Amino acid sequence: MLHVSNIVVKLPNGKRLVDQVNFTVGRGEFVAILGSSGAGKSLTLRCIVGLTRPSEGEIKLTGPNGRVYQTTSVGARELRRARRHIGLIFQGSNLVKRLTVLENVMLGRLGHISPIRSWLIGFKDAEARDAMTALDRVNMAHFAARMAGSLSGGEMQRVSIARAIYQRPLAYLADEPISSLDPKNADAIMSILQPLSRETPVIGAFHQPAAVAKYCTRALGIRLGKLVYDGPAQISARELEHIYGGSECDPYLPVRQPGAKPPFFDSGVRSVLEEGVTV
Repeated sequence: MLHVSNIVVKLPNGKRLVDQVNFTVGRGEFVAILGSSGAGKSLTLRCIVGLTRPSEGEIKLTGPNGRVYQTTSVGARELRRARRHIGLIFQGSNLVKRLTVLENVMLGRLGHISPIRSWLIGFKDAEARDAMTALDRVNMAHFAARMAGSLSGGEMQRVSIARAIYQRPLAYLADEPISSLDPKNADAIMSILQPLSRETPVIGAFHQPAAVAKYCTRALGIRLGKLVYDGPAQISARELEHIYGGSECDPYLPVRQPGAKPPFFDSGVRSVLEEGVTV
């Protein structure tokens, strides 16, 4: 379970880039964060993993055994311990191209072994078998011996997901995982992420409302650093307009209450927004 409690990120002049954002994501949820460029989506993810320290608020990750990990108000050692339990899936995959696919996946658990062992011994055969199992889940086991630099963009992203799976995290964070992919590969990646959420919470930043409506269980809308929508992934045209801009004179829409009937998704507004939003 991931708990994000009233986090604030502000500049020295007092301007708030993230303003009192508050939500919880649990097992069985595939949650998308939507919003225009600069709204605070990626900054919220950076706060969760501890790459950006919020000025206020608290972020906790709770395991099934009740163990709590924090990425706020902790020292470097505790932050490293918490990061071991967060599986990161980057926009550009972030693979080491001069290593093989299998070696890249095994890097996912580098934080779980001692530096001395990593320098002198490396990984064990049993760990390599586990890494192959992770590759098999994303249909990339047959590429295990290939150099990562020889893969296509879609294949690299699959390997990135396998690396996160091999990490055995308590939550997956995906920052624009399909923004650089063609529609076919984007669908393939979302089809991999969707079942992962049945075991482990998945939260990601997206710019594709249609893909979010198809694959995600829930959506969060961030506008000007504020959470303005929390509800079903099938978002109405009017709600999308408020998330992505609309008239600055309009008031924010209230957060949708759990169990409220989701409106129909307007394809006309959806296509306009998809074409007009950039990273």
